[in-house]
Amino acid sequence: MEKIIELKSMELADILGIGDGHIKLIESSVPVSITARGELLTIKGKKSDINHAAAILGEMRGTFTSKGTLLSNDVDNLIKLYKSGEIDLKSNLDIMDVIYYGRKGAIGPRTKGQSIYLESAINNDIVFGIGPAGTGKTFLSMAFALSSLEKKEVERIILCRPAVEAGENLGFLPGDLKEKVDPYLSPLYDALDAMLPKNKLAALIENKSIEIVPLAYMRGRTLDNAFMILDEAQNSTIMQMKMFLTRLGIGSKAIINGDVTQIDLDANKHSGLIQATKILNNVSGIGFTYFDDSDIVRHPLVRKIIGAYNTIDKKNGIK
Repeated sequence: MEKIIELKSMELADILGIGDGHIKLIESSVPVSITARGELLTIKGKKSDINHAAAILGEMRGTFTSKGTLLSNDVDNLIKLYKSGEIDLKSNLDIMDVIYYGRKGAIGPRTKGQSIYLESAINNDIVFGIGPAGTGKTFLSMAFALSSLEKKEVERIILCRPAVEAGENLGFLPGDLKEKVDPYLSPLYDALDAMLPKNKLAALIENKSIEIVPLAYMRGRTLDNAFMILDEAQNSTIMQMKMFLTRLGIGSKAIINGDVTQIDLDANKHSGLIQATKILNNVSGIGFTYFDDSDIVRHPLVRKIIGAYNTIDKKNGIK
């Protein structure tokens, strides 16, 4: 049996090591053979041994992404962790499912809903991810966007949110417009910070490869070869949703994420996300994924909390 892993050219030499030394270390500890041709690694052996080697390689890639380097000592330590059972192979993603290797390791789908979501993102130019907090919508969409940027499938990433506060008004916050808006956009910065080293993130923002803006700043733009992500889309108005969707240019993709149970709009305004689910669900090229409590990947208590609130809402007739 064999498994083929594609490496990015920027990490190829570091993963292989001098004279393929890192690969030889794995082969000396796991009964597999690993060959490199171009940007492809081929692992041959028994299925269980291939999975063990793939898990170590996954941790090696995560270490390289986090530190920017990968030394023989790092590989030795990872192999020792594997032998001691501290690398839990069952909890590791299959290496073929990894979307992106972030600063803290491999990122990929961990639930059925997340797998459906990413398959939809691959097959459609516009994708809606709808479901409760903690289901990984924002995190996975950003990982997918970063992967597309590194593969040069797009030229830039645009991340935005509607400027609607949960129970607050931006006008009452101190500072100029940027100072008012930046705290609200902080969840987007937090997600990126978990994926990219600070110097790399700063450089990408500096050269406009990544833009993080309020939704209102999207008006009047047409974005070619861009990966657009709209977060907290339940707080967009009908006109704002239409405006965002029509920014899509040639070679671009868009992901729209939201939770229709957490709408913070004034009572006289209707959610653009809710309307979009009704009028766009049969449009070719647009995909919808609906997450549920089983897709929550935060602290186990988050699932229980959301379940408790859902029970109360149902008793009170709230949909």
